Amino acid sequence: MPYQYADTKLKIFSLNSNYPLAQEIAEQMGVELGKSSVKHFSDGEVQISIEESIRGCDVFIVQSTSAPVNEHLMELLIMVDAVKRASARTINVVMPYYGYARQDRKAKAREPITAKLVANLLETAGADRVIVLDLHAPQIQGFFDILIDHLVAVPILSDYFKTKNFNPEDVVIVSPDHGGVTRARKMAERLKAPIAIIDKRRPKPNVAEVMNIVGNIEGKTCILIDDIIDTAGTITIGANALIEAGAKEVYACCSHPVLSGPAIERIENSAIKELVVTNTIQLPEEKMSPKVKQLSVANLMAEAISRVYENKSVSTLFD
Repeated sequence: MPYQYADTKLKIFSLNSNYPLAQEIAEQMGVELGKSSVKHFSDGEVQISIEESIRGCDVFIVQSTSAPVNEHLMELLIMVDAVKRASARTINVVMPYYGYARQDRKAKAREPITAKLVANLLETAGADRVIVLDLHAPQIQGFFDILIDHLVAVPILSDYFKTKNFNPEDVVIVSPDHGGVTRARKMAERLKAPIAIIDKRRPKPNVAEVMNIVGNIEGKTCILIDDIIDTAGTITIGANALIEAGAKEVYACCSHPVLSGPAIERIENSAIKELVVTNTIQLPEEKMSPKVKQLSVANLMAEAISRVYENKSVSTLFD
């Protein structure tokens, strides 16, 4: 870092979801972002124009399917189609945030599996490879019949908390539910701390109720870790429950700050001392609370792109 690919067949394009992250990745790679534009017909249809030759190039398209989700997903699919028709050698989709991932199974009758649907759409459009960060469920990788590299943000988040110089004996990593235990354990291993689990139930989407806390958190500094924080109901209820159960202070972190609806208000009024997130989703000004600390994943993404382009192993980045 930084790399120098200015005279090669490597091309990086950005759509509208997270231009600052794409720009940061391109700077790390030593290239300029590819020239393209996204316009709309009067009825709202997306029109993509690629404004330079990409024939025979290895193209990487940076796009999170964050809000507005459907708009950004259609931009991505149309861009992949445009790149394919422009005779690119390979088409690599870089999705820091993979939307529609929370519907990854049939939990009840007559439900869709949208995580699989999005995988099908990307393949049909013409993508050769997908690079993602912290899928909601790792098994979503199995929905793809094309190459997929699944990166993780735990090392980035863990390194930040190391700078806090907490006493390791006073720190507990907390999973906000049973499904996040593996993620919590990975951070706990890096910080050499024990874990605790919040036993909750979810009577309906975006609504959570704490039933019990498994583990010793009394007098401890708790770090809640999740992959997605959407309305912040789960994470704030969990943080308040930890304080009520005797925790000294509570930090929270996640990979993908969706932060929709009342999320920021809930975080500011909660027991959370600081919320640490990554920039897989671009946060508008109104969501930049003093409690929110955003870390960059550009180095990680640039390293992955470099290794893919040079046909090197990507597996070291998974840890």
